[in-house]
Amino acid sequence: MQLSNMQVQFCGATRTTTGSMFLLEVNHQRILLECGLYQGRRSESDDRNRNFPFDPAEVDVAVLSHTHIDHCGNFPNLVKQGFQGNIFCTHATRDLAGIMLEDSARIQQSDAEYVSKKRAKRGEPPVEALYTVEDAAQVTKQLVSMNYHRPMHIADGVKLTFYDAGHILGSAQVVLDIRQDDGQEYRYLFTGDVGRGGHAILRDPEPVENVDILHIESTYGNRLHGDRDNSIVEIAKGILKTVHRGGKVIIPAFSVGRTQLVVYTLNQLAESGDLPDVPIFVDSPLSVNATEVFRLHPECFNEEIYNFLREKDNPFGMENLRYIRQVSQSIALNTIKGPAIIISSSGMCEGGRIRHHLKNNIENPDNLILFVGYCADHTLGSRIIKGDSPVNIFGEPYEVKAQVERHDAFSGHADCDELIAHVEACTGNLRDIYVVHGEEDSAVAFGKSLQDLRPDARVTVPMRNQKLMARLNN
Repeated sequence: MQLSNMQVQFCGATRTTTGSMFLLEVNHQRILLECGLYQGRRSESDDRNRNFPFDPAEVDVAVLSHTHIDHCGNFPNLVKQGFQGNIFCTHATRDLAGIMLEDSARIQQSDAEYVSKKRAKRGEPPVEALYTVEDAAQVTKQLVSMNYHRPMHIADGVKLTFYDAGHILGSAQVVLDIRQDDGQEYRYLFTGDVGRGGHAILRDPEPVENVDILHIESTYGNRLHGDRDNSIVEIAKGILKTVHRGGKVIIPAFSVGRTQLVVYTLNQLAESGDLPDVPIFVDSPLSVNATEVFRLHPECFNEEIYNFLREKDNPFGMENLRYIRQVSQSIALNTIKGPAIIISSSGMCEGGRIRHHLKNNIENPDNLILFVGYCADHTLGSRIIKGDSPVNIFGEPYEVKAQVERHDAFSGHADCDELIAHVEACTGNLRDIYVVHGEEDSAVAFGKSLQDLRPDARVTVPMRNQKLMARLNN
């Protein structure tokens, strides 16, 4: 066994699921995989997001697997602090990144203004936004998009190829074929976030051949998802009960991927007669824009959606569905009488308009708060799911009197068995495996499963900012 001269620094998403950021040093070059926002306790998040454990100006090139904020949301700050290189991604990721980062910047600025007003009343100085809309716009100028399966040299001795990850629109597994200055050659696979397969909209994640080093997520590394069809049936039952009570269904959902899948599923339930005819609102300008991007990239769709598109102009629309852009329209939803379904971001309830809808609806026992995705520890969503009451929303306590349900039918992440199956489908003599993007119990458990699967490999569940030299065959 020999060590290569490639070093990996695990800067984020270590024993947690947010803040993905990994720095590779190879052939005297620095390659950054992801630059995501850390989401958790506010003071800790602010410190982690503002301060990088390396000099951004010294990073040569970056690669982005997909556009969830925990993977891309800190690129504007990276650029603001001196990064000038290219950011490689797929075509759909490029289109989504522009609207995602602009939206994130507006939230950063709005939050800073809100906090500064409160500090001013206490005679304290204002706070600065993490980054601005102008910083976000600069990132889009540095994005370089590529097709899946089209290799491109991105640095000396480093060739990049994207494989479909099946997670969200445009999501990719990052394959780096590396030839070092000393002549060593090997293949590095960074999975990004791995989808479940059998997705209603997207293609399945692709296996990768001849992998030497595996860098893999573990969000559900110690858990199994429930049966997808049964979960959808239970969701339909919960909505029906709420409608009969005259209540509202509030669905926190990520703007990219989750919202479109929820809308498509509601469409299918309506056509089968399993969903009552009630008004449905998607209240998120980002979700509206993202849905429009979805329609521009049918190359990411599976065969079923291709066929659906031949029958209907829009798989993400129906007569009783309304997309909300304006703030005034969003506020007007508070005055709606009778049952309705409101889908709003963010999925973890840490930002966006969902907090306003929770504030106005969480204390009504006729209503249902329906979670359809993962919520990281210490987020508002996780506290509601755990049964905390009251919960703080905009700094004020609210009793959780609404019904709360959580279903993982729409999860964009493979469970532990699906992750293992994905690793088994990847060929190659794996010598080094890095387990990231999972809470500690999940990551450690999955690491043990991988060690059993590949006993000759070195399996590591890294700590934050840990540095490792890649380990290869002689």
